[in-house]
Amino acid sequence: MPAKAAKANASLSVETREVMDIRQAADYLGISPDSLYKYASENTIPAFKLGNRWRFKRSLLNTWMECESEVQHVGVRQKKPVARISGR
Repeated sequence: MPAKAAKANASLSVETREVMDIRQAADYLGISPDSLYKYASENTIPAFKLGNRWRFKRSLLNTWMECESEVQHVGVRQKKPVARISGR
């Protein structure tokens, strides 16, 4: 039982870790690490380098996602109903 408890605690600490590596952040965002690397390199997503490795702060990713979803939501336009033309 102690091994299971230790494993559960280890996975919990990874899930709640503030600073994540590219694999952890990709899992958190639900995208591939390759895509995340590209977005970080293009400064599309908040990230920083620690040495030569990309790192991502969970709080900054959450703020970024909130801002992006608001921008996209505001930019979404409702489709207007198509007027029906009667041939009669």
